[in-house]
Formats: sequence, structure tokens, C-alpha cells
Amino acid sequence: MSDLIVLSFDSEEHAQGAYIKVQELQTNLVVDLEGVALVTVDSAGHTHVTTPDSSTIEATGVASGGFFGIIIGLIFLAPVVGLVLGGLVGALFAGLDRTGINANFRAQVKDSVKAGQSAVVVLARTLSEDKFTAALKPFEATIIKTSLSEADERALVEDLT
Repeated sequence: MSDLIVLSFDSEEHAQGAYIKVQELQTNLVVDLEGVALVTVDSAGHTHVTTPDSSTIEATGVASGGFFGIIIGLIFLAPVVGLVLGGLVGALFAGLDRTGINANFRAQVKDSVKAGQSAVVVLARTLSEDKFTAALKPFEATIIKTSLSEADERALVEDLT
């Protein structure tokens, strides 16, 4: 079971601070990360994704980083992908709606991360929730969380192949 957590921020500075803090929490064994990304949406509505092992990527419909990149793409880049791939994306979203990344979760993220705002997206294998929350409190995040079972993760991978 993995936890998918989106921390949204009104300030890019708070998001950058939280992004660094989450990586420190991995080092301190508070969280075991499968992935972490800083997502910024500029004033024109363009999405930019930064991960520890990549440079900033301007959203053009594809995010990198294996399964975690797919999740980022489905949450933040789906409208662009949908224009390109049509029915394939519709089938994929039908599969997503059977998982923790359902329409309600995606709508909450969309409502909390708009133009001029930022988010930190965390996919965690394990998490000390009380320590994690306490460490991130100074950054004033709105927290949106869901869980993905191993079966959900396998199903998403199968839907994509």
C-alpha cells in the first residue's frame, strides 16, 4: 500500500521549502519515498514539474519517472494528454476511478493547485504520519491524501500497457 499525498501551496517559496523538507525526511527515515515532485503552475497556467533526478519539465503531456511520472501526468497533465490521445485516456480514467486516484481526488487537487500556485506530490511506501505532518506544518500546506493498494498500482500499470 502506498500513500499519494498532494501538498498545495499559495506560495512557491513554501512549496520549495516543503519539497526540500520532504527529501530531508526521507534521509531521517520519517518517510520512505517512491517519488517526490515539485509542481508549479505559472500565471499562464503552464505546469512545470521538478523531481530530484531531473531538471524542470514543462508540461507538454508527458512527465518522466516511471510509475510516479505517470501519476503526476494523470493528475496534472491529463487535459493535454486527452487532446492528443482521446479514447485511450478515457479508458485509463475509467481504470483510475476504481483506485484512490478517483475523480473526487483529482477534482480536489485541481481545485487546490491553480495558476500561480504550487504543490509537492509525494508517493510514499511508508510514512510516520505524525512526524511528517509536524515537520511540514510551518509551510502552511493544504493536504490531499489517498492510498493506492498494490493491486491498484498493478491495475494502473496494466491499463497503460
